[in-house]
Formats: sequence, structure tokens, C-alpha cells
Amino acid sequence: MRIARLPASRRVWIFDLDNTLHDARPYFFPEMHVQMNQWLRVNLNLDEAGANALRSLFWQKYGTTMAGLVRHYGMNPKRFIQETHNFRHYEARVTYDNALRHALARLPGKKLIFSNAPRHYVDGVLGAIGVRRFFSAIYTIEDTRYRPKPALHGFHVLMRAHKLDPHRCAFIDDALENLHAAKRLGLETVWVSRGLGKPRFVDARIASVLELPGLAFRNVA
Repeated sequence: MRIARLPASRRVWIFDLDNTLHDARPYFFPEMHVQMNQWLRVNLNLDEAGANALRSLFWQKYGTTMAGLVRHYGMNPKRFIQETHNFRHYEARVTYDNALRHALARLPGKKLIFSNAPRHYVDGVLGAIGVRRFFSAIYTIEDTRYRPKPALHGFHVLMRAHKLDPHRCAFIDDALENLHAAKRLGLETVWVSRGLGKPRFVDARIASVLELPGLAFRNVA
């Protein structure tokens, strides 16, 4: 990787949150889907099947259900995320690797969070994991004016705020569409996936962020 050849002080690691730093699949995503379906049933007068189908369609097409609702129904995005991301007892619900803190501590360079989730949820997860101190800044859906990845707007907001050269940044995410957007801007891309192979726009594939320090200390062309 190109970033591995830079001095540690010039490296910037930009992390997604869900299914990257923690596993949202056991609890948070299923519960989020329940809350979103309930919201769609109440506010759009849909049955459960219709709510589930619309949520899935917007998620796949726009990156978030919220983005589809804003585009097609003119819904208030702030209201939607507040009413569909209601979680308690994060510490008991979050699933992550106990070695994550050690891996982040060993990773040289500046570290940022860039998530499509709302601020209160991101803060809750990071607090439960105990890794907030490792990140210089956190960017959430509110910071991008509710324009989620893979839209380029949020990337531009983050890059301008920190005066970042994309060629010294690596973006780490589990979603290929987000990585493709980052690559268009010149960032290096790291795909968190246990699958085989990788698209051309992905510079490195890792099964877990625990492998990142190994990339950072390795000079890879």
C-alpha cells in the first residue's frame, strides 16, 4: 500500500463504524430494521411486507433508507434517524473484538471516523467499545447534511475540514460502493471482508481491522 511508505505522522486512516470497527449484525442492524419498518408502517400506511420491501430498496439504491425517504417523500431526515435509532445498554449489545483497542493503539497516524449513522448512535457504540480516545474527529450523517456515503459530499466535507491530501489517506469500510467512491477521490481503499478476491478499486482486503497494523508496518508496492 502507498500509505505504508509514508512517515507515520503523515498517515491518515478513515474508518467506517458498522461492520468495520464492530459487528452490527447480531443486534443493532436487526433492531434498526424493526424500528424502521415500524416507522414506515405508521408514517406511510404500509403493511409489514411493504415496509420491509421499501426499506430494503432504499438501502440498496441510496445507501440508507433515510436518503430514499428524503428523495421520494420529502421526509425530515433528522426526525427519521432520531426515531429509528433508539438503543439502550450499548455495552451489553455491542459485538467487537477485545483486541481492537490494542490494534488501534499500534496503528501509526491520524485516525478519523466517517459513518452514515447518527451522532448519538456512533457515540454510544464507541463509548461501549472504549475506543473514542483513538480518533481525532468523528463525522456522522448530521455533518454531511444527511447526504450519506457513497455520495461524495461527505468525503469532501471531511477532507476540507482537515485539509487532507487524499493520497496520504486510507479509507476502511465493509461496503464496496463506499470504497469505490473513496477511490474516485484518490484515497487508498481497504475492504473489511472475509470473502475471496477484491475489485480493482480496492487496494487491500482484510478480514478484520486487527490486521491494519500489519499493513501499516509493511512496505507494499
